Amino acid sequence: MSPTPIPSRLISAGSGPVRLTLRLTDDADAAARHIATLVAHTIRTCAGQKRRCVLGLPTGKTPLPIYKLLVEWHRAGQLSFKHVTTFNLDEYHGLPRSSPQSYWTFMHQALFDHVDIEPGAINLPRGDLPDAEVAEHAAAYERAIAEAGGLDLVILGIGGNGHIAFNEPGAPASSRTRLVRLAPHTRRAAAPDFGGEKNVPTGGVTMGIGTILAAKRVVLLATGAAKSAAIAAAVEAPVDTTCPASYLQTHHDAEVVCDPGAAARLVAVRKPWLVGPVAWDAGRSIAAAIDVAETVKKPLLSLAAEDYQARALGELLDRKGPADQLNLDTFRALQGRITGWPGGKPVDRRRPGDIPQPDDGIFPKTVVVFSPHPDDDVIGMGGTIARLVEHGHQVHIVYQTAGHRAVHDDDLRRHMAFVDGAADLTGAARPSPMPEHKAALKALVRRTEATAGAAIVGVPKEHLHFLDSPLYGRGSVGEDDVALHVALLNKLRPHQVYSAGDLADPNGTHRRCLLALRSALRSCATADWWATCSCWLYRGAWDEYELDQIDRLVPMSPSDVLRKRQAVLKHQSQRDGAMFMGEDAREFWQRAEEKNTGLAARLDRLGLAQYAALEAFVRWQPLEDAWLA
Repeated sequence: MSPTPIPSRLISAGSGPVRLTLRLTDDADAAARHIATLVAHTIRTCAGQKRRCVLGLPTGKTPLPIYKLLVEWHRAGQLSFKHVTTFNLDEYHGLPRSSPQSYWTFMHQALFDHVDIEPGAINLPRGDLPDAEVAEHAAAYERAIAEAGGLDLVILGIGGNGHIAFNEPGAPASSRTRLVRLAPHTRRAAAPDFGGEKNVPTGGVTMGIGTILAAKRVVLLATGAAKSAAIAAAVEAPVDTTCPASYLQTHHDAEVVCDPGAAARLVAVRKPWLVGPVAWDAGRSIAAAIDVAETVKKPLLSLAAEDYQARALGELLDRKGPADQLNLDTFRALQGRITGWPGGKPVDRRRPGDIPQPDDGIFPKTVVVFSPHPDDDVIGMGGTIARLVEHGHQVHIVYQTAGHRAVHDDDLRRHMAFVDGAADLTGAARPSPMPEHKAALKALVRRTEATAGAAIVGVPKEHLHFLDSPLYGRGSVGEDDVALHVALLNKLRPHQVYSAGDLADPNGTHRRCLLALRSALRSCATADWWATCSCWLYRGAWDEYELDQIDRLVPMSPSDVLRKRQAVLKHQSQRDGAMFMGEDAREFWQRAEEKNTGLAARLDRLGLAQYAALEAFVRWQPLEDAWLA
């Protein structure tokens, strides 16, 4: 397929809060295609000038789709790398190039082994040199870049703390290639590739910020909600050493390319009225009213016209006002989304003033909760699961993956020590597991924890389903994954389906599980049960929906909060530095609890009823959505 530009929305630096040219694409694939097209254009432009093209290249999961496209175009005879010289951004210090985790290995597997680049034109920092030799090597790396004519184009990724290459917060703008110490969050993010944080190298050799800024053009790619906070700091906050990516604001030709997840926290996205004219639909009107209330620190029903006008929202009042009406409409919209009956309320239990809900028709219901890992169910919606069970619904929980990769060897040894002790106590024979049993035993740890956690919220063992979907080991969704989901859906015939919608988990399992479920639901669209089924998304440990996005809010009492905490704590292997914590060091129960109580506090400040905590859900239309790539 010939590389063609992807339509996208370009916001120039200086537009409202935007300080760095920003390109917003429809999805991650479009973002990668835009940059791959730019790389191809740069190579061809340099060829037309009869000179070599010099590229600065990144590693990691984010640029993989770029490299896949470049390889595809090369194989199709549309792109040659014969006159390209590459300089990679960084490398782990202390790893031999032959290591599976080295960036040397990564780049050859992802790109170099599949294109016609000359071996002598490939340059990566050396991570296998003694400390005493790194400074000389770094200086030679800088000379090589200069002798090649400088970098024509540098492609960057971004870390959750705003680092670019291995330039961690605090790196000076003038820095050049050098040996650095990796920040704790960087090592936590890399833990899955090394089998745990303790195995991640503590240092790296990296191009400096000054090296990057000397390039003719710089483009940064960010995909996924996990990068949204860093992108907001890089694009909309002043230049600051705490966010190295913000230095790109000083470059004469730098651009940030984001998919919707990475752009989610940008003011330009959340409050587009600050950037330019908008169409004032119901969602944006609610978002604007909430923003005004939280900015001036008033309840919604206390806002005056002056509060809106001070935020340049006079046009909103003209279209949706006056202020009192807009306030009341927003208040009622939020109030109507709060229900203590997530499965619907039967006629004989309704009271005067109850707000009808779309799920009131069938009672009781069969409810199926899909959990990507064996703890996402209770982390994301443990309070709601307990409420559904209490109301008499048949609740099933489907654990889509085994989750064994998140169990430390130490945790497995602790469980095996208990088994050995129990065997000795009872006179039974000790088991003799072989190395090939390790993954299955770790999966069993997760199963027993999931069973205990589900019991706390009232779901019995016979309503738990462990799919062990192959996508967990394969890293992609296959027909076998979809078939597993289809078979179970047709067996259970649900009236409600819940699934994790937080796509910011560090290893991408949530996204793949949601893709598999979406394909399965689309396959079931002609089944008779589908006509009465509604689908909902919850978020767990990674993020929360904005108030204007939320379609349902389920209140939790103090005792509900405690019960949910107890359910999450049953997952002992995921405590105290679990392998996939990401860049947030809080334990999962803390994240979930603070998210739920924080959401309740926001509604309280807006003047709605005060609750101990709230769980949030978004209505999902799996037959129609276009945002999930």
